[in-house]
Amino acid sequence: MVDKPSGRETWGTRIGVILAVTGSAVGLGNFLRFPGLAAKYDGGAFMVPYFLAFLLLGLPIAWVEWSMGRYGGSRGFNSSPGIYRVIWPSKPAPYFGVLSMIVPVMIYMYYVYVEAWCLAYATRYLFGLWENNATSEAYERFFSAFVGKNAHGAAFAQAAENLLTSSVFFLVVCFVVNFTLIYRGLTRGIEWFCKWAMPALLICALLVLLRVLTLGTPDPAKPDQNVLNGLGYMWNPSTEHASFWQSLANPEMWLEAAGQIFFSLSVGFGIIVTYASYLRKNDDIALSSVTAAAGNEFCEVALGGMITVPAAYVFLGKPFLQSLRDNPVSTFGLGFVTLPNVFNQMIFGQIVGFLFFFLLFLAALTSSLSMLQPAIALLEEGLGLARKASVALLGFITAVGASFVVYFSEGLTALETLDFWVGTLALYLLAAFEVVLFGWVLGVERGFEELSRGAEITIPKIFKFVIKYISPVYLLLVFAAWCYKEFYANPTQLQMLRTKPVALACVVFIVIVGVFFALLIAQSVRRWRKLEEQQLKRLQAG
Repeated sequence: MVDKPSGRETWGTRIGVILAVTGSAVGLGNFLRFPGLAAKYDGGAFMVPYFLAFLLLGLPIAWVEWSMGRYGGSRGFNSSPGIYRVIWPSKPAPYFGVLSMIVPVMIYMYYVYVEAWCLAYATRYLFGLWENNATSEAYERFFSAFVGKNAHGAAFAQAAENLLTSSVFFLVVCFVVNFTLIYRGLTRGIEWFCKWAMPALLICALLVLLRVLTLGTPDPAKPDQNVLNGLGYMWNPSTEHASFWQSLANPEMWLEAAGQIFFSLSVGFGIIVTYASYLRKNDDIALSSVTAAAGNEFCEVALGGMITVPAAYVFLGKPFLQSLRDNPVSTFGLGFVTLPNVFNQMIFGQIVGFLFFFLLFLAALTSSLSMLQPAIALLEEGLGLARKASVALLGFITAVGASFVVYFSEGLTALETLDFWVGTLALYLLAAFEVVLFGWVLGVERGFEELSRGAEITIPKIFKFVIKYISPVYLLLVFAAWCYKEFYANPTQLQMLRTKPVALACVVFIVIVGVFFALLIAQSVRRWRKLEEQQLKRLQAG
């Protein structure tokens, strides 16, 4: 399919790569994190910084990654370190690829555990294993016990008592599914799965949405708790505790909105760079990138935003959602405690609960699959390993990391620490590097030439200015505000490093994985140089 040496993996169809990239983006954040943030930050007011972040950060960085990926892929590289080295021919360039390795690989280590929770909950709904008329406290107790939140090693102890109902069992199932698909390769594995999983996810989401929109007023004694008021709470700017303009003046809301865009579109992960490297030299990437971003936004805004908050409003009431402003519930609390309580009160709640958690499982699986491909690409082209060997090595590395997360589960300390240092801090750093690399090293003119080749739409020229100046400045301001909040105003994670040995162990583990990938990149660079020297000698001899 592409103008590359024979034997190189390629996408089978255009719709396949679009669905794969959309699947990478559509995840738990679309249906849980986004609605929670909108409820926390005054409903419709949140959408202003959210869409500005989409236009000034999300979409431009998506174009950056699609362009750099195809640019490097047309020159024979599929891994981020190799692509960075092609764009910036210097010694340090490939080593920035350490970030593009540890971000997706280490996020996978805890994300696959959450994926296992979704599968377990879907299974419980499918077989009717929930207690009738269970209370919110009962769901909280079940969730804490199931994920091992009460003590380190609790999840493994639970597995020793009853393996088939434990979180460890479902984690193993998810691991097997992920690595079976990644072993099958790009076309027969990732693309094949996404081509049926994404439509299935969409059908499940639409069925759940249909049920939510037909809830009406379930309790006649509470006429205000109806679906129309629930939709209004989600989409209308709340002005009860502050005016619309006062809401917009909240810097934390802008920070959270930008962070949500990163998580939502999977930009800054290094995933799209690798995915785009398997495209043809003249395949359209402008329209494909917009299509993938639009598909993700539809799932997040039109589906996620119209399911979670309205359903919670109808059954739990406005006071519950207003309490999120001062006492925000975690994404996990919303998804695995609050929503089961909502489904429990709903007619056909067991069916709706199964559909919802099954769509969450599919969304998580399409995302976790994408997190494995960047490292596979490096192992294959950097070390020259066969698919089987590279999958086995990556499987061992991620199994060790996931076991670390599962064992140190008290208060979900390991999971939250890795999410902070890798899923947020490293993510911002990688996104900043890629924007600067595209705008100031490759150059916006060359970058847009790559973006425009074969394009079926014309990207407005104003985005050259946006990518070169506005996106880096916006990113810098957001990152500086985030650092001020997390390291000065409320240094929770720094305090955890001093008080919780597990948190410190997580940071040490991140460093170890980073050093491993740095050594792997160093070996890859030596191999690439040797191959280039051999090619040069052949050209001189010919």
